[in-house]
Amino acid sequence: MRGGHHVAAVSSASFDLAAGECLALIGESGCGKSVLASALLGLLPGNAQTSGAATVDGIELLGADERTLARTVRGRRIGLVPQSPAAHLTPVRTVRAQLEETVRALTATPRRSIREAAVAAAERAAFPAGHLDRHPHELSGGLAQRAATALALIGDAPLLLADEPTTGLDRDLVDRTADELRRHIDDSTTGRALLMITHDLAAAQRIADRVAVMYAGRIVEITDATAFFGDPGPRHPYARGLLAALPERDFTPIPGMPPELGDLPDGCAFAARCDRAAARCGTRPDFTAGLACHHPVTSPEQEPDGPPPARQEPHRV
Repeated sequence: MRGGHHVAAVSSASFDLAAGECLALIGESGCGKSVLASALLGLLPGNAQTSGAATVDGIELLGADERTLARTVRGRRIGLVPQSPAAHLTPVRTVRAQLEETVRALTATPRRSIREAAVAAAERAAFPAGHLDRHPHELSGGLAQRAATALALIGDAPLLLADEPTTGLDRDLVDRTADELRRHIDDSTTGRALLMITHDLAAAQRIADRVAVMYAGRIVEITDATAFFGDPGPRHPYARGLLAALPERDFTPIPGMPPELGDLPDGCAFAARCDRAAARCGTRPDFTAGLACHHPVTSPEQEPDGPPPARQEPHRV
């Protein structure tokens, strides 16, 4: 940033994703989910720095040059459903033209069958055929979202990154889109995986195998989706707070606000909002066995009852 100041938008993120698996990445806005996806595709701004390794289908992504990313990764090995689909569609070309161009570029479809393949791609994402000859500015947010999903599915990439793929859709279309994304990885003989970044926990519960929870640029819990949404539930207090905030559950918001990524505390970033925090939370917890927390919830009986206990505030810089 200006003046040489650095912001750790994502730090110490580590996970694997197997063929045939859906990992849902959840967390409040601004926690780093989309930055993580952009890093995998080499789409970060020029002032960003990355370190570590990320391998997909035998290709190391963080060290790849732009030519490799453009010609062998994007669309072919990693498909992207972008968070802002209208901004990623070419404004001067119709949806049909963009679908046909993508079919030509990413598949071996014979020339005479390209038009039919584009229509089939639109139908797969529930994009109505009557809107195929419209330009992006003529589409609603939901239609733009479905167009972007259709484009992302064409290449049948081994990894699909879906960044808020259900934004702007009504509940029926949310379920249909989620089911199609799940079908994308289930109907493959070669094996495909899905990383779904979402605020829609109902969609995540519908199709995810595992859930990764991100807070303040760090993954704080990764666990089985059935256990996360059911019994015994998540172990990290923040993850439990996300579920408790749902209208169909307790409808109780998490108190306070997330910290600024440029001013993170030395210890647990969630401590200032956590009713389980104590002096030990002034040090950053290690991520071990799928969890980064000094005081995890290990059973429903450990849920706090009544006013939060007195605690020592974590150290801050």
